[in-house]
Amino acid sequence: MAEQKVKLLGFWVSPFVYRVIWALKLKGIDYEYIEEDIFNKSPLLLQLNPIHKKVPVLIHGDRVICESYVIVQYIDETWPHCPLLPQHPYERAMARFWADFAETKLLITASIALCARGEVQERAVKQAMEAVEKIEGVVKGKKLFGGESIGYLDICLGWMSYWLPVWEEVGGMQIIDPIKFPATSSWMNTLLHHPVIGDNLPARDAMIEYFQKRSKDISESDWFEGIIRLHLQP
Repeated sequence: MAEQKVKLLGFWVSPFVYRVIWALKLKGIDYEYIEEDIFNKSPLLLQLNPIHKKVPVLIHGDRVICESYVIVQYIDETWPHCPLLPQHPYERAMARFWADFAETKLLITASIALCARGEVQERAVKQAMEAVEKIEGVVKGKKLFGGESIGYLDICLGWMSYWLPVWEEVGGMQIIDPIKFPATSSWMNTLLHHPVIGDNLPARDAMIEYFQKRSKDISESDWFEGIIRLHLQP
């Protein structure tokens, strides 16, 4: 089964797509990349992911796998060499826990801070920093979350090393203070200098331009207030 053709539907600036790219590259798996326009979704994407209608989507032979965390775990189990998830069940559970924590407590609040201004942005930044403080305790004393080599949690939190500084610049804010969070800052630097990560990133200037426009569009949207009420503490 592992010998079957692999295709990946993605979007050039999506951190979720890059999780899958990094996993495939670390495993040395050849794949065909298909760029999607997420603002004008193709019939192929809608056919393959009719529930969420989002990228990434992995096609492996006649199998279709959606959602970045699920895809990375599928890759790790299908191609077991160079394992990404820890071998011990407890450590695997903890890796999945912290990946979910970063997604629900940091990525969402940081993205709100990117788009908001004033008091709302201040609240979002505060809550994002509280999440980083927890992550700091996990990575403290480690080169990488995976130890000496990149693991599942490094891939899942890898967006912090490249996307988050872009969001900070566009939003005129700071979440990762290297003085407050030295272990996290060191991990981010280590990750970016790994060739698989550093050689597989979108162009920063293009990202700045994209997120400047995207954050403005989101801040002016009808549904942004609902996202704030749902995810930010008062």
